[in-house]
Amino acid sequence: MREAAQNAEQADDLALPRRTGAPKHCGWCGRRLPAGGNVGRRRRYCGQSCRQRAYERRTALQRSGLPEDAVVLSDTEIATLQDRLFQLRCAAEDIVTATDDGAEPTELRKLADELARAARDLEQLR
Repeated sequence: MREAAQNAEQADDLALPRRTGAPKHCGWCGRRLPAGGNVGRRRRYCGQSCRQRAYERRTALQRSGLPEDAVVLSDTEIATLQDRLFQLRCAAEDIVTATDDGAEPTELRKLADELARAARDLEQLR
């Protein structure tokens, strides 16, 4: 009886292939992708516009001769990225300073939430 139950569980495991290594974020904007089913191709983009932007980037890279893993940013994008990194560093330094000054746990929690928000905002580079 026990062997029959184990065989049934193994058959269930084989019937529904598990997706390992499926992307969890959009290949263009970095937003989290919704959990997909077990049928069809894995989703790489959150929507058609992100898929189109990724296609445009790939074709532009092919024409320019740059390596596929090259990241090309405008001066404005670099400045924005540097500003966001500075905000992240300042939020982390605020926590260190507050800890050294003996801040209360509620204040530290508020600062940690701000740090997490800055990091989450930074995840979306485009």
